[in-house]
Amino acid sequence: MTSQDASRTSIPILHEPVRQKDPVCGMMVAPEKAAAKVEHAGKTYYFCSQGCAERFSREPEKFLVAPGTAGIGHALAPSEHGTMQHSEVTALRAPADEKRIRYTCPMHPQIIRFGPGSCPICGMALEPMDVFAEVEADPEYDSMRLRFWVSAALSLPVLLLSMFGESFGLHLTPAARSVIEFVLATPVVLWGGWPFFERFWSSLVHRSPNMFTLIGLGTGAAYLDSVLATFFPHVFPASFRGTDGAAPVYFEAAAVITTLVLLGQVLELRARQNTSGAIRALLNLAPQQAHLLSPDGTESDVPLDQVEPGDRLRVRPGERVPVDGMIREGASAIDESMLTGEPMPVEKAAGDKVTGGTLNTSGSFIMEAERVGSETMLAQIVKLVSEAQRSRAPLQRLADKVSGYFVPAVVAAAVLAFLGWSLFGPEPRFAHGLVAAVAVLIIACPCALGLATPVSIMVAVGRGAHAGVLVRNAEALETLAKVDTLVVDKTGTLTEGKPRVAAISVFEGGGFSKDGLLRLAASVERASEHPLARAIVDAAKEKGVELAEVTEFRATPGGGVEGGVLGDRVLVGTTKFLQGRGVVSATVSGQDLYGGDVVDGPASMSLVCVAVNGKLVGVLVLRDMLRDSTPEAVHALRKEGLRIVMLTGDRQESAAMIATQLRITDVESEVTPERKGKIVKRLRAEGHTVAMAGDGINDAPALAAADVGIAMGTGTDVAIESAGIILLKGDLRGIVRARKLSRATIGNIKQNLAFAFLYNVIGIPIAAGVFYPFFGWLLSPMLASAAMSFSSVSVIANALRLRRAPL
Repeated sequence: MTSQDASRTSIPILHEPVRQKDPVCGMMVAPEKAAAKVEHAGKTYYFCSQGCAERFSREPEKFLVAPGTAGIGHALAPSEHGTMQHSEVTALRAPADEKRIRYTCPMHPQIIRFGPGSCPICGMALEPMDVFAEVEADPEYDSMRLRFWVSAALSLPVLLLSMFGESFGLHLTPAARSVIEFVLATPVVLWGGWPFFERFWSSLVHRSPNMFTLIGLGTGAAYLDSVLATFFPHVFPASFRGTDGAAPVYFEAAAVITTLVLLGQVLELRARQNTSGAIRALLNLAPQQAHLLSPDGTESDVPLDQVEPGDRLRVRPGERVPVDGMIREGASAIDESMLTGEPMPVEKAAGDKVTGGTLNTSGSFIMEAERVGSETMLAQIVKLVSEAQRSRAPLQRLADKVSGYFVPAVVAAAVLAFLGWSLFGPEPRFAHGLVAAVAVLIIACPCALGLATPVSIMVAVGRGAHAGVLVRNAEALETLAKVDTLVVDKTGTLTEGKPRVAAISVFEGGGFSKDGLLRLAASVERASEHPLARAIVDAAKEKGVELAEVTEFRATPGGGVEGGVLGDRVLVGTTKFLQGRGVVSATVSGQDLYGGDVVDGPASMSLVCVAVNGKLVGVLVLRDMLRDSTPEAVHALRKEGLRIVMLTGDRQESAAMIATQLRITDVESEVTPERKGKIVKRLRAEGHTVAMAGDGINDAPALAAADVGIAMGTGTDVAIESAGIILLKGDLRGIVRARKLSRATIGNIKQNLAFAFLYNVIGIPIAAGVFYPFFGWLLSPMLASAAMSFSSVSVIANALRLRRAPL
């Protein structure tokens, strides 16, 4: 370790803060301009508004996190200039045992606690607010998975015994069969379903009835009724017992319901583990370490969190730029597609800015660090994606709102049934009241209501996959049917997203044909790793052009390449590169060389000049081509009544040409990732339901901020992780198919919910004995269980119709 390194670890550099962070909203506030301030625990906190100050005063501990615990949602708070506090960035990659992770409910963001658990309001599993580059273990998922597999293994024999025992030749007495079912079902209900009973109890304590209230009541009632029927059958009226005096049991209903609910929890928790994948992918774009140059010229590798403004860093070919800064020595071509979405690498030289996380494709250079840690552009994008993801409300919100009324109504019906039979029914009144109450709770068990949405979604997702549409969450599928505005990225979405040789122009007197010129250029470029070089070589291979050997090859970072081919000295590179070699005049521009005639149709263009023995002989034009399906897709989307808005980081001229050909009137060019997200938010604020289609890292904030994010399957992992819907074939026509699937799915879900509620509206009064005085109708728990099963089967059968939905 050098003396400079030692000073880093023993003598921290302190920066006098000029702003303080509002602990409620995260904004950076100048103390002298703060709208309010509050004293707490001997420290003064400043706020951007009186509202934030009041919220903090009511619950200060809710907004304060111990040092080192800040995560994505807490540490990455933007300042007035779009930067963030450097002192908090180390928590992003800190191991889990060095911090306490905050968890929140996606439906009730006011619920914040340290460690996993369930929401006291809705019972939903909490999700982490603080996301780290390392994948954290999820003890709740592991626990639910273990409970599910054990419960499934025990529930299957219970179900087979109760339904097919006689068919299997098991001639058991009812009492013996009940005891066996009791032994098998008890671990399932009491151990496997224990988390649900905890949430059931929590819903009572917090006076917030939800789906787990119904699950607890239904499984608990079925289990307790079966225990009574097994060990105390005499409490049941004779009419509800068989000739041998045994009362019916419902252990299979309690066990199977518990197992199915556990399966749903496992699937939900597993899917939720992927919600932070986009943020982890963004964090991992930054390298783990940087090559630090000391004042004496020595080079050492240091962790990224030890890099400070003013440090000089070396970046080698193929490496990612560690932090934001400026090139001081050297030159290269930087792939900035994570910011602009454009496939063409940008030539950089001394004095040019570089951004952390971008890819150095060719030359080596030395840079000076300017913005580090949480101040980098990459950290800003991480924050935008994180906040947009947590701002989405899950589809289950509506179901829980309905349950808020449904659960008390069911409980009230069961209580009234018990009281009515106990006070006015025939003898034995108590037994009749108990049976009626249990029948109400069993028939009202939320199987059909719970299956109505997830089964339809499950079938729809499978149907969509066959059509090239991958659905990541149910909310995206539901919302897509309501979308009226589609925001599309240009590069990689409307276009192919990779450069291709579009035209070859040979100059008179050069003595070369187009294929001859391509052969020379590709022969030299074959030794280069530059993306444009690969495109030229690929073009030669497609045309079957045979390449020649190259001698004395030399590459000039940021300029071009040269070498000997068949006895000639060939230079291939930019106009500036040839100007430096005296091949063309310093006053000549790229427009002068090709005159604008060698390219027909819209494209993101790059010119590569070819000179032989000091004479300019031709120009290769590379561009990013429109996808073949794009015109048809845009036309179909317009027929769907969608307003199409094109956003791109490309130049205004290129964007205008694309928009003209596709007849898109709403165009925004040269936009940054942050601005893309703001445009999407503005459209939503205007009352539009917005879908965003993109494929690059630069699209991730907008994809996450939209009502529905749609990613090209051929795009980056970050874009795919940020989206709710993925078009596996990278074809915008998939959006039309996805909308048809969305409409069919929502219609199917509404049918399922209508049936489930209608079933309860009819079944609950019958189970309660409302019609007994008039028609003598009475429903035993056995029939209630059968009716409950029938309702679930009907919902599943209706959902399966989606497999034949025309797309």
